[in-house]
Amino acid sequence: MALSGPEVEKQMPAEPQPGREQQSWWCLVFFLCFYGFMAQMRPGESFITPYLLGPDKNFTRTQARWVTNEITPVLSYSYLAVLVPIFLLTDYLCYKPVLLLQGLSYVSVWLLLLFGSTVLHMQFMEFFFSITMAARIAYSSYIFSLVPPAHYQRMASYSRASVLMGVFTSSVLGQLLVTMGRVPFSTLNYISLAFLTFSLVLALFLKRPKRSLFFNRGAPVRAGAAPSELHQMNPGPAQAVGARPGWPPAAWRDSTFVRMLRELGRAVQLPQLRLWSLWWVFNSAGYYLIVYYVHILWNVVNPTTDTTRVYNGGADAASTLLGALTSFAAGFVRIRWALWARLVIAVVTVLQAGLVFLMYKTNDIWLCYAAFVLFRGSYQFLVPIATFQIAASLSQELRALVFGINTFLATVLKTIITLIVSDKRGLGLPVCSQFLVYFVYFLVLFAAYFLAAVLVGLRHFQQSRHQPVPPAQELVSPMQEKATQDGAPRPAPEDGVFTVGDLSPQSEAKA
Repeated sequence: MALSGPEVEKQMPAEPQPGREQQSWWCLVFFLCFYGFMAQMRPGESFITPYLLGPDKNFTRTQARWVTNEITPVLSYSYLAVLVPIFLLTDYLCYKPVLLLQGLSYVSVWLLLLFGSTVLHMQFMEFFFSITMAARIAYSSYIFSLVPPAHYQRMASYSRASVLMGVFTSSVLGQLLVTMGRVPFSTLNYISLAFLTFSLVLALFLKRPKRSLFFNRGAPVRAGAAPSELHQMNPGPAQAVGARPGWPPAAWRDSTFVRMLRELGRAVQLPQLRLWSLWWVFNSAGYYLIVYYVHILWNVVNPTTDTTRVYNGGADAASTLLGALTSFAAGFVRIRWALWARLVIAVVTVLQAGLVFLMYKTNDIWLCYAAFVLFRGSYQFLVPIATFQIAASLSQELRALVFGINTFLATVLKTIITLIVSDKRGLGLPVCSQFLVYFVYFLVLFAAYFLAAVLVGLRHFQQSRHQPVPPAQELVSPMQEKATQDGAPRPAPEDGVFTVGDLSPQSEAKA
């Protein structure tokens, strides 16, 4: 149906016209992507464990349990401690100060690696690395303050691609320097420090936005920027039916925070949202435990003193590439997720359990490398699916809140498992025994998902005997549902502006 003149004029600002302003934010996006690429240039990261256990440090192989049970667990504890404060500071300070904090923390990590010599120094190194992990949300959110909403999806893909390219290039460069250039690990860490210092200098020249998603929304909305989606869901200060006059106060009742909680309460009733949020919490916790400790396992499987035969960088590069390919392929999967989601999750989870068991059982380093590459690729296959299934039912504000809650709960679970399994104050298991525990963990998850899939399948079979099969349903947000009831066409899922790169960690490689 053709739109009238005033309607066309009302919608035209959503697509900015070519001009000086558009060229300006294009330059800012390019600079931000270049910064994201350089911040991932850490060629020594894949070789930190053999560096700590090698001749450069005083952690001999008989002291390897210090690395496993005293140093590495600090990463989980400190990440849990700094996650929420940095998440809030990112929005309150409008991104740039947190990016500078991330750059300073990266430099601190490598200074401690190079010049630290005690367990306490390495524990501080893990603390600073946890800050860099928590601060990644600043980079993935920063770009949305630069461009109009019409360009969110494309710009997010650019920023994500630059990060993946940086991780891949860094891993390949490190492997080539070690294998072909015979560069010692200490020199590799000096090269990493130089790259990170340069990225910190780049961060100084980033433009500080004037607005953010939650705390800094008072700035005038420029052309193409939409008002809060929560205000669209709950227009006007009308009082709820049946509510006592004047209670609660209108300012409190209509605040953004209360609206978010109200909409979140309605959203959690959606079965698909609950399912994929649970997957995010439980599978992400197991995934990052594997990522944190796999480099230590490689050092146990392949305890060589010949640094040219350590191929950790190649394994990290291959897993990054496969993860990018599987994430891309997931976008072409078209099935009825309401019916088949649990079965798909169960199949992927049992595959991950088998790969973890292979890493635990094998004495062949190449099999161990291959199992990790496939494990990481299988996880990355489900990430964009989970991201869209969760985000499609939420407003822009609620997306950030729900993903933040999911990430926090996953971090809590990961910290509890670390305290029980890895920490010397708990069981203090050696790394091989830990992987056996993680195998059982994924096996239990598979059993739960498979049982849920069977129950859903039986319920669907019983219903299909009495009524025709309904068409595949999509997650519908309350705002979209209201628009449909009013006669407006509901946007297709492909029109969503949320991408996996917005909230997923950019690099899972551990320090």
